[in-house]
Amino acid sequence: MSDPTPAAASATTPAAAPGALAELSVAEAGALLRSGRLSAVELAVHALELIEAHDASLHSFVLVTREQALERARQADRELREGIDRGPLHGIPYALKDVFAAEGLPTTNQSRLTLDDVATADSAVEERLRAGGGVLLGKLTTYEFAMGGPSPDLPFPPARNPWNTEHIPSGSSSGAGVAVAAGFLRVAFGSDTAGSMRGPAFHCGTVGLKPTYGLVSGHGATPLSPTMDHFGPLGWTVADTAAALQAVAGPDPRDPRTRDAPAPDYLTGLTGDVRGLRVAYSSAWYAADPATLPEITRGIERALAHLEGLGAIVEECELPPYELFNACGRIVMAAEGFATHERNLREAPREFGRFTYQKLMPGAGIGAEDLQRALDVRRRLAEALDRQVFSGHDVLVTACGQTTAARFDDFPRDWPPPRLANDMQTIPFALTGHPAMSLPLGFAGNGLPIGVQLVGPRFGEAGLFRAAIPLEAEFGRREVRPALTGPA
Repeated sequence: MSDPTPAAASATTPAAAPGALAELSVAEAGALLRSGRLSAVELAVHALELIEAHDASLHSFVLVTREQALERARQADRELREGIDRGPLHGIPYALKDVFAAEGLPTTNQSRLTLDDVATADSAVEERLRAGGGVLLGKLTTYEFAMGGPSPDLPFPPARNPWNTEHIPSGSSSGAGVAVAAGFLRVAFGSDTAGSMRGPAFHCGTVGLKPTYGLVSGHGATPLSPTMDHFGPLGWTVADTAAALQAVAGPDPRDPRTRDAPAPDYLTGLTGDVRGLRVAYSSAWYAADPATLPEITRGIERALAHLEGLGAIVEECELPPYELFNACGRIVMAAEGFATHERNLREAPREFGRFTYQKLMPGAGIGAEDLQRALDVRRRLAEALDRQVFSGHDVLVTACGQTTAARFDDFPRDWPPPRLANDMQTIPFALTGHPAMSLPLGFAGNGLPIGVQLVGPRFGEAGLFRAAIPLEAEFGRREVRPALTGPA
């Protein structure tokens, strides 16, 4: 990891600049709300004013629900005055990636095909957030159907990286990463099928958690690849992310993928004590790859050394080849993605954006035998991780992305694309279902964020939070925000 160069540092600003209210953590804001020294209406108005002032150049929102947000904020204030406490996000502003249904609002999926689809009921995620007293500010930009890319031929412009708007924020939960990094929100909610939350978190300098497969219900969320789709939070800090996960995790009889067991308490273990924590790493996936920035490799090495210095037990392990995870995951996602969208791909192919169509259509050539072979390989890879890593370790530390965010001009216009300049190493754990977190480690010399990926055993999110807290404190640079500007 390296600090920003003087030129890069000019693109950043102390965290107080977006406004003091924006820099209150979920826990700090919650304490003020419960004491009566702050109102949910004040929090919501402040966030809405930031969005109005700055989002015209960032495009993180596709819909801002101002009046509904203020009504929910007023309700939260009334309840808190009456001593009703609905949980960690009571009175806290948030927003949803536009693949989650919210009653009465369109679920556009950033697609002409569903531009006017208005939800008649809440998704499970929104249902729990509403029940938890959260204040929904609106819907966030996504890649089309959580696939595609930052395509100019879609109903809304693609979100732009707040650290440098000439660069992509990654995707597909692009608006979530941008809105949290810009300080509009402390938490947002997205989906992750191959890295769609961890990518924006990595490239925007936020915390992004892909929970264990089945920890958070996908009921009412637009599917892409049902056996790889995950749903969860992005936050500005580890503690914010833990609070957001607490609000939405748990079983749902409407989604048979969810585990029939209550979620544990993620908020009590955020102490920073990692003594005895068993940490594995394997540099073979990233260190020798010329695509990996040396700053990222050094950042991972420093993170491991820091954990070891605090009393964690750090050991090298052997992983199956990354290329095997990648190939297997691409086959499963392509086959399931095509099956999900087959009717529209056949009947209305020109309604898709170019990038989405190019990514979905290869699934048409994957036969049942090929898919079954990939599913068998997936099972063996998941078993290998459990046996070789998580039978003796609590956390695996590895790369999340291999370099900083690509420029919009670098995004491939041809198919198949060349190796992207922002290669992510996120698909293995979407394939196997293990929980994985993107954690910021500061900045590269060009002023853009870099980070690390923490992976755990199934339903081992508490261990990820435990390892992440001291790393965030040492390297996370949570005091630095991108310098926001008004409309271009």
